[in-house]
Amino acid sequence: MNGRPAPRLLVKTLLVTFGTAAVLLAAVFIVVRQGVQNQVRRTQAQSLDVSQNILQAMESSREHELRLQAETFAENPTLKAAVDTYTTEASTGGEDSLSELLTTVQRELDKLLKRVDVDVIVLEDINGRTLGSAGRLQATWSGTPGRTHRDAADDEGDQLFYAGDTIFRVVCVPLTLEDGAVVGWLDLGTALDAQYVDALDRISKRRTAVVNDGAIVATTLAAQQARDFTRALASKSELSNTVDLNGHTFVFRQIARVESARVYALSSVDEAVTEVMSHFNLVLTLIAISATALALAGSVWLARLLTGPVERLSAAIGQRTAARDLTTPLPTTGSSLELDSLTETFNQLMVSVAEAESRTEAAYAGAIRGLAATLDARDPYTAGHSERVSTLSVAIGKVLHLPDADIEVLRLGALLHDIGKIGVPDEVLRKPGKLTDAEFEIIMEHPGLGARILSAVPFLQPHIPIVELHHERPDGLGYPKGLRGDEIPLLARIVHVADAYDAITSARAYRQGRSSEEALRELSRCSGTEYHAEIVSALARALPRMQPTAAAPVLRVISAPSITSEARSA
Repeated sequence: MNGRPAPRLLVKTLLVTFGTAAVLLAAVFIVVRQGVQNQVRRTQAQSLDVSQNILQAMESSREHELRLQAETFAENPTLKAAVDTYTTEASTGGEDSLSELLTTVQRELDKLLKRVDVDVIVLEDINGRTLGSAGRLQATWSGTPGRTHRDAADDEGDQLFYAGDTIFRVVCVPLTLEDGAVVGWLDLGTALDAQYVDALDRISKRRTAVVNDGAIVATTLAAQQARDFTRALASKSELSNTVDLNGHTFVFRQIARVESARVYALSSVDEAVTEVMSHFNLVLTLIAISATALALAGSVWLARLLTGPVERLSAAIGQRTAARDLTTPLPTTGSSLELDSLTETFNQLMVSVAEAESRTEAAYAGAIRGLAATLDARDPYTAGHSERVSTLSVAIGKVLHLPDADIEVLRLGALLHDIGKIGVPDEVLRKPGKLTDAEFEIIMEHPGLGARILSAVPFLQPHIPIVELHHERPDGLGYPKGLRGDEIPLLARIVHVADAYDAITSARAYRQGRSSEEALRELSRCSGTEYHAEIVSALARALPRMQPTAAAPVLRVISAPSITSEARSA
């Protein structure tokens, strides 16, 4: 013996139990924190990705609307007459006459400026001479030599125009007389400057950058982040949707493109994760402090009575963490108040995380419904069509006893089935009559376009077959792939029948809707060729079970030839 007294059993027990409890709790908290942080990062990245896709669609829609406005302005008879007269009298007319014409042009441009959100409106004659301009940057434009329009007549896209240190995105349309002669040009210009990116930043709550020929033109990024982003664009031939900027991970998307200029929206994943994790870290710290105090105060008693329960709790936590099970609560042992309290706190923490994931999924569903509502809003006669098709499809799926997971895919897929019609021109989509062959060819492109839109969003992948294949037919005469019979996925078959039923029973500009009974007879008549018989039969069984508001409205029947041909383009 070395003469030193052996430590008391109480001390040894205190050290062993307290040390074991401290290590165990630390390991559990680290694993849980890391797991939750990784999950939050993935969820936030996907959420930012979806919101930027929506921003990209909004920016594209804005550009389209601006061109439509420009084409409408170009039909202004006063502008046409003034430009034509000015061109005719430029070499012979008097100064007073020409001055009066220019005054008329300026007055009309000032009126147009109040109806459109652009930085400058410019009117030029056929030789490129500026006859008038209006807008906050008209002085910048006026000091620049006239533009040339050698390619404008054949170019349906926007153009870039350099005025001093400012780059403009320009919509250029010709002023055409009734005989087809072009007498001038109307330019609507939006400056790609600091004000432009600040406006996008306020709308989207995202960072914005305009890049032209590899150089930053305007941005809301910090200086070092802007330099890092420029280097990232130059160094990678195929960029992923994430980039590291000054130590922070950003998700980015190109939301607009004009010739060599690109407009990007960027969102910091780290900032989003930090906001979510700050509350989690506070809760975790309180749990750690409480657990440490309890372990220190009751280590002697816990060493003898809680060895088994602690081991079982540790195993259960490890299993939940490994399986990422956030819904099944850990059972309390009843061996001690402290251990049960720790278990309940952990369960509450998991409930909070599960609720956060549920809110994120609800946000996804809200974005999907927003996309469907945006499409339905383009045509008052199809308002609510996507919702009704979704309701009918779910009812059919329940009659066929589909699993809950398939029902959810069916519900959202049916909501999105016509999302590709975003790319169909209004004059085709809202035409109040029978489509021509050329127009129907345009309509037939919407399933493929919808599939390409959804392919950029990972969590929407299960819904792509519904969107792409809901116009396929059993006889192989459908589109876009001409699939036959059982080659067509079951969920796509269901949406095909629900879509046709709603098209037949809904009113259009050129006819009223047919009754539910007539619609079912029409679908049954075409079973085996246009529609799958078992799906039509399931629809017939599902309709009596639905609430009256769930089915399409039943209207007075009038003569309406070729209902099935209308249904196939619904």
